[in-house]
Amino acid sequence: MEKRLCKNSGLELSVLGTGCWTFGGGEYWGDQNQKDVNSVVHESVNLGINYFDTAEAYNEGRSESSLGEAMRGIPRDKMLIGTKVSPSNCYKPTLIEHCEASLRRLGTDYIDLYMIHWPIHPHSIKHFTADTRIIQNPPEIGEAFETLRLLKQSGKIRHYGVSNFSNNRLEHLPMAEIAVNELPYNLLCRAIEYDTLPVCQDNGIGVIGYMALLQGILADIYPTLMEVPVWQRRTRHFNCQSTKECRHGEVGAEAETNEVLNGIRKICKESGLTMAEIAVKWILENPAITCTLVGSRNTRELEANVKAVQTPLDKEVKAQLDKVSLPVMEKLGNHFDYYESAENDRTK
Repeated sequence: MEKRLCKNSGLELSVLGTGCWTFGGGEYWGDQNQKDVNSVVHESVNLGINYFDTAEAYNEGRSESSLGEAMRGIPRDKMLIGTKVSPSNCYKPTLIEHCEASLRRLGTDYIDLYMIHWPIHPHSIKHFTADTRIIQNPPEIGEAFETLRLLKQSGKIRHYGVSNFSNNRLEHLPMAEIAVNELPYNLLCRAIEYDTLPVCQDNGIGVIGYMALLQGILADIYPTLMEVPVWQRRTRHFNCQSTKECRHGEVGAEAETNEVLNGIRKICKESGLTMAEIAVKWILENPAITCTLVGSRNTRELEANVKAVQTPLDKEVKAQLDKVSLPVMEKLGNHFDYYESAENDRTK
């Protein structure tokens, strides 16, 4: 398994990381069998994956607890554990308490990579808490970074970073201290290419990509967009009138998304690769991406994901994919909060 360097921190992450959002089960993803989680985590390590990504917000902490249980019996130095603190919990004493709670759930003495999950401002925070006192008086980003430094000095965390921070947010931060920025990136979500990805690359910030398969859409498991489950139809690719679960309020880009998917299917047929293989390979052809996360419900899915990174993507196929996916990139524009309107983008 190839590893790539996060220049600011010296962290070396496997190009494929195991996303742990489904671990512990919950309303969004449904039940997740713990025996399968244990098998996926152990086999991930056997196959050369060293990065595992979770968050305190995933399934109300159960993702961290589930990963902690699955880690038992694995030498700790074989794993790099990343977790995230919600922006509503970034006051100094609260941040320390929540870091310690994550450590307990994970059953470990230290967290390798601790990230602020979303930018700290009222519109972002209201997605994590209904407490008006916090929404109206959000934590200060300077206070959060000061606390992260203290947590690092105490040995509770080894490195810290951010998630979903645009270049506009990054430029006000001490970028040399930021190990990584975790960002959405796939063939249908390319907005970070406009300016955020170049800023990260220029400043030594590693980039962990998430939504590699856009929650199954780029695994080609849905014959039509209308067959995508309603919870997965909430992104700006979809017309907000098609599901009440959607909140971005836009008309979406369904025609363009269908066009791209059909174009990818044609390339799959010509290349003999599955859509999932092509999607993961395409991401990793970008040298600015340090690691891309893929969720695996079981070892069968894990092995298929690992297979995708064993050989590089043909350069001509890469060029074809760049071209065929451009209409969605242009339609959605320079906004990578895919669940909110361009006007209400929480990353800005």
